[in-house]
Amino acid sequence: MTANGYLQLAFYLVALIGLGWPLGLYMARVYQDQPPVFVRWLRPVERGIYRVCGVKSDDDMPWTRYAFAVLAFNLVGFLAVYALQRLQVWLPLNPENLAATTADLAFNTAVSFATNTNWQSYGGETTMSYLTQMLGLTVQNFVSAASGMAVLVALMRGFVRREASGIGNFWVDMVRSTLYILLPLSIALSIVLVGQGVVQNFAPYVKADLVQAVEYEQPKLGADGQPMNDAEGKPVMEKATATEQTIAVGPAASQVAIKQLGTNGGGFFNVNSAHPLENPTPLSNILELLSILLIPAALCFTFGKFVGDMRQGGAILAAMTIIFVALLALCVGAEQAGNPMFDRLGLATQASDIQAGGNMEGKDTRFGIVNSALWATATTAASNGSVNAMHDSFTPLGGLVPMWMIQLGEVIYGGVGSGLYGMIVFAIVGVFIAGLMIGRTPEYMGKKIEAFEMKMAAVAILIPPLVVLVGTALAVLLEAGKAGIANPGAHGFSEILYAFSSAGNNNGSAFAGLSANTPFYNVALGFAMLLARYWLMVPVLAIAGALAAKKIIPPSAGTLPTHTPLFVVLLVGTVIVVGALTFLPALALGPIVEHLQMVGVR
Repeated sequence: MTANGYLQLAFYLVALIGLGWPLGLYMARVYQDQPPVFVRWLRPVERGIYRVCGVKSDDDMPWTRYAFAVLAFNLVGFLAVYALQRLQVWLPLNPENLAATTADLAFNTAVSFATNTNWQSYGGETTMSYLTQMLGLTVQNFVSAASGMAVLVALMRGFVRREASGIGNFWVDMVRSTLYILLPLSIALSIVLVGQGVVQNFAPYVKADLVQAVEYEQPKLGADGQPMNDAEGKPVMEKATATEQTIAVGPAASQVAIKQLGTNGGGFFNVNSAHPLENPTPLSNILELLSILLIPAALCFTFGKFVGDMRQGGAILAAMTIIFVALLALCVGAEQAGNPMFDRLGLATQASDIQAGGNMEGKDTRFGIVNSALWATATTAASNGSVNAMHDSFTPLGGLVPMWMIQLGEVIYGGVGSGLYGMIVFAIVGVFIAGLMIGRTPEYMGKKIEAFEMKMAAVAILIPPLVVLVGTALAVLLEAGKAGIANPGAHGFSEILYAFSSAGNNNGSAFAGLSANTPFYNVALGFAMLLARYWLMVPVLAIAGALAAKKIIPPSAGTLPTHTPLFVVLLVGTVIVVGALTFLPALALGPIVEHLQMVGVR
């Protein structure tokens, strides 16, 4: 890698931590009901929202009520997005007269955006009206992110409260997350993005005449305006000739800002942040990249400030960064090494010309290998899923990195809220293992970790792998699942494994070679997203309730310090071992065997 590449990666990490520190302290003050002076003018707005919605801000909820509020609110969001898609053909702000989506696609998309996954089985500019994009998808980008942040705040209260029956108020936590954090950041970022050329309007799509007519194939549409599929679930294609180009426009900048900041990732356009109207310049690229991990990294500082010990948040941030840097190096190295099959097939004139410059397939020349690999690693470290390059075109090991990053549970920074509470669950497991080693009851930040907490932690850690592996197994066994594979062999298996990994860990990115807009995949991946999101949230809230009810135990000679380098190593080891033991057999059938085939191992 060139010196320029090293500088880009170093700049990104320094900027991420440098911006995350003050933002994290700011968020801690917001959640402790001590907002800084410069945002206190929002206090009347906050109180007005509570009055309109009938919320009692001092109502301290036990974890069961808190969990019910989370589930009920997310259910309403799911129903609203589903209805908008099914009715959009009759609703306003649809200048292209786009048809209503099918029932299975509407279900999949509604689940996807309600769960903060943003898996997309459709092309945004050809499927969703402006109203659906704004009122449905963009609104869910805010509230689904705020739901994850609220659950994290409840868990943090579990550590600081003593013998308490409540863990806070979900409605208050969600409103503060949205009003004081997500909205101001999104408004600022969207203004900058508009200045960089990201489109933001309500105009009809623009037509431009081509210099030369182009013949191509396109999906054939049925009477309902939807693409037709054959018996195998693959799109029916028909020949067409283009004499003009349709340039999609619309209110993109406002959605792009919150999709990155809220670790949502759903693209306004089909090719997501590789689209020149969604990510037009190097500056927009680095700003969107920073936005992906900014709040997740900042929440580590929030955690330390909230519990009264900044070292605790620093230890978790250090563990996250160590794993991130190691896997980023692997991804960049694999992509820059290129594909040795070019030499074996006689496509390189000499050994040094083997895919000279590295593997540029599926990457935008504006960003190159380093920024593409950095984005792929960052977007899968977070539960974001936006892309500026096609992961399906990465080398086997380059593609393994984002896949495994997802499979680790998306706790390496992770989603807003969900990443940190997932990492805290791993920390609880880590101190429990350490306690077993020395024969003592494990403690974490003054709270004993007992049977109930470990059962809930086990549920939270094991449900996503179960969803991923069972879903993948069903897809490769059933004809409806195999029909969507566009590539044979190990790579086709990787496409299915990646799809269920993405849905089962609420990421949303894809290997893209899989035809996923079919009833089987829309329904199967939809249920995977539901299970993965809420079977984590509820156990985490149960842990929060159990911890809040406990006394705080003073440290003793047998207490494992959870802010030292030793604990950082223990936490990194716990995450890696769980991820390796769970997914290594499946990875061996996909990217690992594909890599061995690529390098000529028989």
